[in-house]
Amino acid sequence: MTLQQLEYTVALDTWRHFVTAAEKCFVTQPTLTMQLKKLEDEIGFLLFDRSRQPLEPTKQGVVVVEQTREILRQVRAMKEMVSAERESTAGTFRLGIIPTLAPYLLPLFLKEFASANPLTTLVIEELLTEEIIRRLHSDSLDLAILAGPLGDESLREVQLFTEPFLVFASDHPLLDSKKIDASTLPHTGMWLLNEGHCFRNQALSVCRVNKHGTRGIQYQSGSIEALKNIVMAQGGFTLVPALAAQDASDKPFVRPFSGKIPGREITLVVHKSFVKEQLLNQMHQTIVASVPADFRTSGKYVRVRWR
Repeated sequence: MTLQQLEYTVALDTWRHFVTAAEKCFVTQPTLTMQLKKLEDEIGFLLFDRSRQPLEPTKQGVVVVEQTREILRQVRAMKEMVSAERESTAGTFRLGIIPTLAPYLLPLFLKEFASANPLTTLVIEELLTEEIIRRLHSDSLDLAILAGPLGDESLREVQLFTEPFLVFASDHPLLDSKKIDASTLPHTGMWLLNEGHCFRNQALSVCRVNKHGTRGIQYQSGSIEALKNIVMAQGGFTLVPALAAQDASDKPFVRPFSGKIPGREITLVVHKSFVKEQLLNQMHQTIVASVPADFRTSGKYVRVRWR
């Protein structure tokens, strides 16, 4: 039983003529007749008495047609509701964002987003990527901002921008160069984030470190700011995403990459069942407009995968 068959049934009851009903449904008369017969075969009795002109529903057919009209009314109402939901940004939504992005990106766009969407409330949590994925699947998060792509068929990813990586160093020969070729990065002396952070995996993809830390100390942090502070105190180097090194005080310790510049693709992620299309569009536009124009330049950076 299909909605199309139900629509043909109602049309036939309305016009009481196969050819006219078919014309009103924009199908051929044989198509409508075949679909009606399939429905009658499935339910086990005739819906219309073909011996009468104009044809009439059978006694059982009257009951089915009445129920069918109600079903189609409910389907139309649901379509209208979904359409309204797609165009609305009203409601409370749970947003997950990775810790290596939250303190740098959120201040750039939240004020403007809140001003443009006064009926929207965002409940924001900093979470590691694997936890974000789990919670999107369990419907305990509505949206997420993270480093992709995830390659998960049940999730929808909308690309926001590509954030380049920078070298952050102190008391280190790397600072002698204005730009750094990724292939020349040392294999020792690099400070890393804790395991579980996607940025850690990306940093290791750029620099094949066989010994991290320096001067007898190994320190793994969950914070980009803590890594920067430990580099300042102990020397050595680390990689940082560009949004984490925008302050003027960072400039003496930051060096960009030359040649193929590594970076991470930042995406806005929802479950494929998410229907608030206008909210998704609003957030996408606000975030993209808030970051440096270079981040939006397609093909400028080499995306570093982490999974």
